[in-house]
Amino acid sequence: MIDRAVGRVRCASLVGVSALLLVAAPSLAQSSGQAPPPPENDDTLTIGAGVGYMPSYEGSDDYVLIPAAAVRGKVAGHNFYSRGTQFYFDAIPEGPGNSLDISLGPVAAVRLNRTRRIKDPQVRALGKLDTAIEVGAFAGIAKTGVITSDYDTLSFRVAYLRDVTDTHDSYVLSPTIEYGTPLSPTTYVGLSLSAERVGDGYARTYFGVTPAGAAASGLPAYTPDGGWKNVSVGLLGSVSLSGDLRKGWALFAVGNYSKLLGDFKRSPVVSVAGNSNQWLGAIGIGYTF
Repeated sequence: MIDRAVGRVRCASLVGVSALLLVAAPSLAQSSGQAPPPPENDDTLTIGAGVGYMPSYEGSDDYVLIPAAAVRGKVAGHNFYSRGTQFYFDAIPEGPGNSLDISLGPVAAVRLNRTRRIKDPQVRALGKLDTAIEVGAFAGIAKTGVITSDYDTLSFRVAYLRDVTDTHDSYVLSPTIEYGTPLSPTTYVGLSLSAERVGDGYARTYFGVTPAGAAASGLPAYTPDGGWKNVSVGLLGSVSLSGDLRKGWALFAVGNYSKLLGDFKRSPVVSVAGNSNQWLGAIGIGYTF
């Protein structure tokens, strides 16, 4: 039986190149109810590393192996975590013993889509793109003890990012629903559902084909509009090697499926040179201090 002091499990996840790769490592916080008093210092840090298998660009049907890393922690009640090339910091401190957590804070990201590892010769002929730096904010709410036990967590989060480097000079809006539960003191499983809505600049930078690009690549010219770009579902599992999910070493495995929609699915870089069905997998190891 899981001790009530174990508390709620959250997952830290890594979204790799093009925000597609999801690599996760679990951490735990204090639960509500009749748990023992929390420790004076509940600061924590989890670091994870692994390898992922994912499309070579967003919309590609060629896959590549990439290294990946993730970090998650809490200092003075403030949670922080990476999601691949994104980094979140929760400006609202989480109090001990709370079963309801409100989060709000800044988020920053580096977008590497089509900056390297382009395997398709037609898309490669369109030329490499510059790295985009995006900044914005996120807000969310999480509830512990909702479905299967006192320890599972259901959360909703929405993030808004804006390019500040004029690479795509547009925005990315991403709502996400996550559910996770420990099956035992050593095993954790989770499910996530998400979507992304992007602006015209994003659509035309990463999915458009200019007349000059059409001449160079042989792909038809194409000018997409912004809108809902994709929907995704992800699964993860983690097993502690130390006998306790709160500390020590843990192994994880992740799978994710994403479906491109609308103008993005119809783009020649997808419909001719790639595929609207996007798959990825990852395995790795993490350590919680």
